[in-house]
Amino acid sequence: MRNRRDRSIAFLMLLPTLILLGIFVYYFIGKAVDYSLSDWGENPDQPALAEDVVRTNIGLRNYDNLMTDIIQANFRNSLTNTFFFTVFFVAGCTVLGLFLAILLDQKVVAENFFRTVFLFPMALSFVVTGTIWRWLLQPGGGINLLPTFFGLEPIQFNWLTSQETWLQFRWQDVPMYLTFVGIAILAMLAVRYVLRDDWRSARFAGAAAIIVLLVFMGGLWNLIWPPLDSAEAELAIAPKGLNAALVGVIIAAVWQMSGYVMAIFTAGIRGIPDDLREAARVDGCTEFSVYRYIVLPQLSPFVLSAMIVLGHISLKIFDLVFAMSGPDNARTGVPGILVYTKGFRQNSFATASAVAVIMLCLVAVIIVPYIWTQLGRQRARE
Repeated sequence: MRNRRDRSIAFLMLLPTLILLGIFVYYFIGKAVDYSLSDWGENPDQPALAEDVVRTNIGLRNYDNLMTDIIQANFRNSLTNTFFFTVFFVAGCTVLGLFLAILLDQKVVAENFFRTVFLFPMALSFVVTGTIWRWLLQPGGGINLLPTFFGLEPIQFNWLTSQETWLQFRWQDVPMYLTFVGIAILAMLAVRYVLRDDWRSARFAGAAAIIVLLVFMGGLWNLIWPPLDSAEAELAIAPKGLNAALVGVIIAAVWQMSGYVMAIFTAGIRGIPDDLREAARVDGCTEFSVYRYIVLPQLSPFVLSAMIVLGHISLKIFDLVFAMSGPDNARTGVPGILVYTKGFRQNSFATASAVAVIMLCLVAVIIVPYIWTQLGRQRARE
């Protein structure tokens, strides 16, 4: 009886929050999905801002246009930019944050001062960070002039407007890359399960790898990843890749968020018992071996948490890019910028909603498995 009463009280306490979440989160997500399936702002006979505008349901046409239409090439460019930004941003913050955490773990003099210095950038908003770094990355000043203080020639690089592209690939080759990555991940999982004698999970991972391979070989990717409208359209679109202009944005983002990762790793390192490390040193382990075999394995949950947070930040990045290069620089464009330009400049609300829904799905791909895993571990502990 008491259990039921406690649950009822807990539910009543949570009810206001659930109602607010339902209205201000899930309702608006549903409206965004609804708008993305309409022609709102795409039909010239129905002005988007008309008083009694009629929205017609057109199914997945907006999504298909984003993936295939030559007019929507900016979306594919922004998706490519987001991929490279996420990879280098997460990797840069993780490596630099780990380095700073290990550095502070050496009992350096004035540790509190250095910790404050490393954490300070995180206190700034992305808009402030973007403005500062936009000044620093100007072609005629800032970082480019640093070598002149040592009698060297200035750096000749347009940090935010460079037209160079590295690591180029064709958009239509993406399914092949995704297939290889998916099979590699599933194969590693299968091997891991075999080593743990979990044959049921190993068979499941192996079967999933075979299914992914069959989907690719059978041409079923065309249903998920439709080809471009025509050969002319494909030729008209430049190869995708890492735009050099994005490097400056990555540097600014890493500068701001690496202190946050440092704080997470520092907490993890301080949570490792000193006796464990001292015992390893007594057994003859070098300091490098102590970190490699004791500290780093214990930090794996903290690494995962940091990467999840950084990953979802990078996927929905907007303000930093807007402050550094503005909304009209396609070389640094991201989906968040595209939502702004499509929705508030062109009144293409249906297309803007479709981009927003795709962003939501990308974030969910990272967040949902993490939450599911954490809940599973919590239930296991209980």
